[in-house]
Amino acid sequence: MEPPLLGLPNYHQDGSYAEYLANFQERSHTDDWFGTENMDVLVSWTKNLCSNKDLRSCSVLDIGTGSGRLSQQLAKQGFSDLTGIDHSEGAIEVARNLAIRDGFEHINFLVDDVLESKLERRFELVMDEGTLDTIGLHPDGPVKRMMYWQSVAGLVSPGGILVITSCSRTKDELVQEVESFNQRKLSAMGSEGAQASDTAVFKYIDHVQTYPIVDSSCITTVAFSHS
Repeated sequence: MEPPLLGLPNYHQDGSYAEYLANFQERSHTDDWFGTENMDVLVSWTKNLCSNKDLRSCSVLDIGTGSGRLSQQLAKQGFSDLTGIDHSEGAIEVARNLAIRDGFEHINFLVDDVLESKLERRFELVMDEGTLDTIGLHPDGPVKRMMYWQSVAGLVSPGGILVITSCSRTKDELVQEVESFNQRKLSAMGSEGAQASDTAVFKYIDHVQTYPIVDSSCITTVAFSHS
């Protein structure tokens, strides 16, 4: 069973998502769309990206956590201060239950909409595995994506890292989207004569070079640093 498109306007009420979650409770994390091999590549690459950090104290936010699979895999890599958020109460219930089952009770799972986040802290590492993609499926996708960048900019600590995984955008397209956001912020600040590179909110760091192909969809992961 394929997960529903959470970016669509009826994602809160759509019974298909409740059915998906109910079925998921009887399934393994390995049934996730992302795939075990891809997940191994992502978490290993992310750990290397944070090689200069103390993983035990590095604060991590998993946006659109769903079943909490990514948070669990990061915990296995040594990250301890983990928070997973999702707008769906059902998803958070599943994530909490699976975390208890698998011995990861320390992961903090919260109901929170990234577009209107109520979180009152920033994080050194923010992970997005497909949430920006689903937001883009909304009829007001372009507007929602701008809201996303504005919100995420307030969730990443200065000097922190944002890692976005997408199956609908290439690396160059994600970099261009970030540059457009930086330019909008620069214009809003009215920084006449300032160089965009000096006032950028996010700057490109690196990207995953290769992923196994799943269902003929190319997966892209790009990392950005927060100024």
